[in-house]
Amino acid sequence: MPISATTTKTSPSNGSATVQPRDLRLAGIALATLLCVACASSTPPTATDTTADLATPGSVGMVDIRELVPDIDADIRYAGDDNFTGTRVDGYDAAKCYLLRPAAEALARLERELRPQGLRLRIFDCYRPERAVRQFVRWAADPRDQRTKAAYYPALEKGSLVPGYIADRSGHSKGATIDLTLLRCEDASPARCEALDMGTPFDFFDPRANTDHPHLDDAQRANRTRLRDAMARHGFENYPMEWWHYTFRLQPPPDTFHDVPIR
Repeated sequence: MPISATTTKTSPSNGSATVQPRDLRLAGIALATLLCVACASSTPPTATDTTADLATPGSVGMVDIRELVPDIDADIRYAGDDNFTGTRVDGYDAAKCYLLRPAAEALARLERELRPQGLRLRIFDCYRPERAVRQFVRWAADPRDQRTKAAYYPALEKGSLVPGYIADRSGHSKGATIDLTLLRCEDASPARCEALDMGTPFDFFDPRANTDHPHLDDAQRANRTRLRDAMARHGFENYPMEWWHYTFRLQPPPDTFHDVPIR
């Protein structure tokens, strides 16, 4: 039976409009349609939801630094067990450095600038999936596991590492932060390069790792300053508590964090 275009009738007694049952049904259908449209236009899932396992860093705008500098020195510590947790870290399925393209291109320019000076970069970490950060926090909260204390935090209690040294949300998960050092090379061969003395190893959780720690010798201070000045020329800012930690000036908004595994 066809639906009439007229949806109201006038009452004979007072001339007012009365709503018929079919009008209520049509109104309900219209409301449901509006609600569905609102659901469809809501904010799409971020890279931190379960679909992250089907994505790659490239799918969220990142590039492997070796696409720009194929022979760059990369010692990605969290892809193996040579790190403060003593084990391979969640999300590091490959020893690769991914960065957002503007940060990667800036780093490539710096590498090209350094080589004629007999210097190179050595990369320890770049983009870091959120699942790795969660593993770091769980590790810090477990007082039973002290395997790496002597090498990484000899003067501090493990539980005190959060949040000063280990954050529960890391800028690395945005794709614009990098951990690295400088190498001095005798010739063009990467095999003839040695890391400059920075006063502490990478990921050494101690005040001596603070970039401007007062008890550095002249060579260590000069090496940290040289790294910081070089990074600053290409748009990277140092985190004062860690001489190795730098963030590119063009980074995503504060609420952008990714959990895409490194493959």
